[in-house]
Amino acid sequence: MKKYFSQNQIFTFLTILFLVTSCNSAIKKDLVKEKEQPKLIKTPGNGNLSCGLQDKSGNLWFGTSNNGLFKYDGKSFSQFLVTNGLNSNNIACLLEDKEGKIWIGTDVGLCLYDGKSFTQIQIPLPADLPLNKNQNFINSHWVYSIMQAKNGDLWLVTIDGVYVYDGQTYKLFIINEAENSFLGTNDKIERILEDKTGNIWLGGRTNEGVFRYDGKSITHFKLPEITLQFESKKVIHSWGWPQVQDKNGDIWFSNWAGAYRFDGNTFTSYSTSYGLAGYNGIVSKIIEDKSGNLYFGGDGGLSRYEPTLGNVVGQNKSFTVFNDGLINPWIWMILEDNTGNIWVGTRETGLYLFDGKSFINYSENEQ
Repeated sequence: MKKYFSQNQIFTFLTILFLVTSCNSAIKKDLVKEKEQPKLIKTPGNGNLSCGLQDKSGNLWFGTSNNGLFKYDGKSFSQFLVTNGLNSNNIACLLEDKEGKIWIGTDVGLCLYDGKSFTQIQIPLPADLPLNKNQNFINSHWVYSIMQAKNGDLWLVTIDGVYVYDGQTYKLFIINEAENSFLGTNDKIERILEDKTGNIWLGGRTNEGVFRYDGKSITHFKLPEITLQFESKKVIHSWGWPQVQDKNGDIWFSNWAGAYRFDGNTFTSYSTSYGLAGYNGIVSKIIEDKSGNLYFGGDGGLSRYEPTLGNVVGQNKSFTVFNDGLINPWIWMILEDNTGNIWVGTRETGLYLFDGKSFINYSENEQ
C-alpha cells in the first residue's frame, strides 16, 4: 500500500530540516544584492570608515562601523547589511585570503564571503578561557584584525584573544608577556603584522611596547615614550600598533601620540613636532605606496613622507600635510589601489579619493 503525506506533515519535515541545518557553527545566507549607487550612501552619524581592500578581481571593499560593507566596482557602490547575511553592520577589518575568499571581522565575530553569499563563522573558544569581566562587552566576540601569514595560516586578533587557524582547527596564541587587556579580560592585542623574514609583530593600546614572535618564542620590546598634550593635561603613550614594513625593511608602528620606526636595532619616535599632521598627534594608519612614499593618517588629516626627496624622517618639514576638502579630518583607513590611486576613509563614514593634492568626496548622506 502506498503511503501519502499530508501538506502539514511535509511542512513539519521541512521545518525540522531547516532548524537542524541552521544549528551548525557556520551559518550561510544567500546574498541579496542591494541597489547600486554612484556614491557611498551613508546614514548620518559619527561612525567610521574603518577598513578597506582591493580584491583579486579589482573590486574595492570598504567596511564601516555602522553602515555595513560596501563594494565598489569602479562605477557604482553596492551596500551589504545584516539583511544580506552579515552578522553585524559594525565592521572592524577585512582580508582576502589566498583562495580569494573575503574574511570580515565585526563586533560580534566572523563572516566569510565566497563571492556568492556570506557565511557566519564561530571561533570555538577554549573551555577554560576566563570569562569577560567587562559587563559592557560580556557577549561580544569582536574581531579587531585579521592577517594571513606566508604559510597560509590565518591569525585572528579578537576580544577573546589571538587565534591561529590552519584551515582545520583554531589554536589560542597565548602572550603571557602582555599583562593588560583592552575591552575585556582576554584581548591584550589589537593589531598584527608579519615582516619579510616571517616574524609576527603584535601590539595593543593597554600594554607598553610591542611583541615579536619568531616562531619559537616571544620577545617584548619597550618603546620610547611620546607625550600627547590633550587639552590641559599631558598623556604619555608607549605602545604601538604594527602597521607596515617599508622597502628599506624598517617597520612602522602607530599610537595615539605619533609613530615609531624600527630599523632592526632601534625604535625612533615621531610626533607633530616633526611635521606629522594631527591636533593631538594621533596616528591610526600607515601605508607605503608603490613608489615608496609613506602615508600617515590620524586625527588631523593625511601626512606624506617622500624618501625620494632625500629628506630624513624625523627632521622638521619632512612630512607634507593634506587635509583640505576632508569634512572630518580624522583618518582611519588608507588604501592604494592597483592603479596607484590613494583612497582615504574617515570618521562620519567619509570616503575620499586623494589625487596627490586634494580630496574627491565619494560619499554622501542618504536623503
